[in-house]
Amino acid sequence: MTPAQTQAVRALFTIGDERAARGVADVLSETFDNGETAVAAFENATGGWDVTIHFAAPPDEQAVRDLVAMAMDAATAAELRFEAVESKDWVRASLDGLRPVDAGRFFIHGSHDRHRIPQNRIAIEVEAALAFGTGHHGTTRGCLLLLDRLLRRQQPQRVLDLGTGSGVLAIAAAKALRRHILASDIDRRATVTARDNARLNGAGPWVETICAPGFGAREFQMRGPFDLVLANILANPLKRLAAPMRHHLAPKAVVVLSGLLPSHANGVIATYQSIGLVLRDRIDLEGWTSLLMARR
Repeated sequence: MTPAQTQAVRALFTIGDERAARGVADVLSETFDNGETAVAAFENATGGWDVTIHFAAPPDEQAVRDLVAMAMDAATAAELRFEAVESKDWVRASLDGLRPVDAGRFFIHGSHDRHRIPQNRIAIEVEAALAFGTGHHGTTRGCLLLLDRLLRRQQPQRVLDLGTGSGVLAIAAAKALRRHILASDIDRRATVTARDNARLNGAGPWVETICAPGFGAREFQMRGPFDLVLANILANPLKRLAAPMRHHLAPKAVVVLSGLLPSHANGVIATYQSIGLVLRDRIDLEGWTSLLMARR
């Protein structure tokens, strides 16, 4: 039996406001990025909003309450309920309720929404899996919108998706450009998920997935220097990766950075300016910021 089919635990709390519910769900999605959780926000029958956190194994309940208190408030954390979940594909159950997402030319959907794909769009199907980055998160959607804008102006030849997660950005770039994309992640399970999603979407021959921290793997030397780097991670890792990334950028390279709270954006911009990049575009979406920066 796979981890996605074992007995699981669900933490649940209710918020009256949709925007607050989606905001705290996004924060928790970034916090629980270890491949063992799925976070979702849904409207309930009374008009309120339920935020659920599904755990593949029983979590440290006090630690979860502390995180919810930081993301929301102490009162919400105190009302947090934990309950066992029946043996079923709980990650699929959490994603099946998600609606398709429009992001420029890209259309992200689950298998249950194949019939909704509009004409002349690049469809990306994401099955339930132990990885985040399904396109519903504001950071991933911001990256896709910036990618769409960029591809209207230029066609990068060498592309890297750094911290690929579920592989959505790599698949989007591969299907739009129809050329080789290198997708890396420090989590081996994420690279397997990204590879499987690429195959599911007919992009398997174009997407090469590797498990590698930073830029130490030989594939970075072999496939670079990169004309485009997509990096949907978090602020502090992005800052640490700036200096080594510089040595893998082509002379006219463009970098898309996301996973940033608006308050962290200026610090990341300054870090990448120090390696010779300038800000070209910015999207603030659902409480998250995505940046497009380019070499001078």
